[in-house]
Amino acid sequence: MVSDLAHDFGDDFLWGAATAAHQVEGNNTNNDWWRWEQIPGNIADGTRSGLACDHYNRFPEDFAQWRGMGHNAHRLSLEWSRIEPSPGVYDSQAIDHYRKVLGTLRGLGMEPMVTLHHFTNPLWLADRGGWESEDVVERFRLYSRHCIDTLGDLVHLWVTINEPNVYAYHSYTAGLWPPQKKDLGAGAHVLRNMVRGHAAAYREIRQSANGPAAKVGVAQHLRVFQPWRPWSPLDRLAAALPDRAFNHWFLRACTDGRAGFPLGFRHQLPEAVGTLDFIGVNYYSRDMVAFTPWAPGELFARTFPAPGRPISDFGMELYPPGLYRVIRDTWDSYRRPIYITENGVADGVDQFRPAALIGHLAEAARAQREGIDIRGYLHWSSMDNFEWSAGYKMRFGLVEVDFDTQERKPRPSATLYSEVIRRHGLGWAQVEKFYPSGLPYFVGGAGSSSE
Repeated sequence: MVSDLAHDFGDDFLWGAATAAHQVEGNNTNNDWWRWEQIPGNIADGTRSGLACDHYNRFPEDFAQWRGMGHNAHRLSLEWSRIEPSPGVYDSQAIDHYRKVLGTLRGLGMEPMVTLHHFTNPLWLADRGGWESEDVVERFRLYSRHCIDTLGDLVHLWVTINEPNVYAYHSYTAGLWPPQKKDLGAGAHVLRNMVRGHAAAYREIRQSANGPAAKVGVAQHLRVFQPWRPWSPLDRLAAALPDRAFNHWFLRACTDGRAGFPLGFRHQLPEAVGTLDFIGVNYYSRDMVAFTPWAPGELFARTFPAPGRPISDFGMELYPPGLYRVIRDTWDSYRRPIYITENGVADGVDQFRPAALIGHLAEAARAQREGIDIRGYLHWSSMDNFEWSAGYKMRFGLVEVDFDTQERKPRPSATLYSEVIRRHGLGWAQVEKFYPSGLPYFVGGAGSSSE
């Protein structure tokens, strides 16, 4: 036991960070995002993913660097368009590449967590309607089966789909991402197909030869939706509707097969019942919510950050107590083991990241001390990368990347994280310096979950 330890997460806890293939590999030219990036105006800073971090070629040195920081796990995604470049045609070279990636992780003593779908679709699938199409569930099932058959001996933790709620909202409801639709009904239809796709992939993985050793879940983006005026019934309703639709709809469908209001009425998805071995929690921020009659497509919610609070480069409020709140809610609702599969801050100068890192870990420690089964923390992100429609301006990395030279440089927060990992937990000095409002909890007080 380390004498200055405020909380020990346990010897088996997974510590690491996360990436997504399109954001780091480079030259993923056969998917819908690459094509969409070529249209001027679609990416905020005018960039394209291009070579990205060249991680496709540099993964050995990247993994070695992260292992040197103490990471014992890494979350990554497979690029569907590389593995299945045309319908039913699987590229053995792509599989060989990902076997080398996974084998390198295992050789370094790092546990891989593999995501099958992280926002991008092969061009051939996008041209057939993407996740709106009639056969997308079957196509995703076959792709998943090929991945488990060829890679499953190297993978024990599978995430079928990353943030289905974000994907459906940004791509089909708000019209911010390809295919840029603005149709609440289309978004609900896509979510139902993603539930079915998840369920199909879950069964393929669990029924495979490697299934007994595998655990399968989803990575769900969770936010705190807080009424701006708690005394207002309309603001409370405006916060409750997105909470139900955004935070709970998909998870509820995957646990009891019900796809209910507000994204479906008495729609049953029995094939999805019991298809979560764990839940991945992606948490970044909270939204204050006020009712507005002018936004039915947003479920009558106007959202904004709390005034006077620290704000990231992305305009998100830094609110560590929200991580405890979403973990507590998820555990009470579903009783599944939890991995924190994404948590981080867009902060190019590392101004807020150290305090955000310790603050969020302190809130995770609070939840774990209350008996919630939290098994890992995977920071977003390992290194700066292509942040989707925001381009390269938003810097989430523990490691800074110079995209002109591909030089990697760990930020001070990476060293701080390494110190946490070395002791398997938080030290008193770290909490006192970066998150003093959390100290009362560790000495038996009320904790830091105040508003």
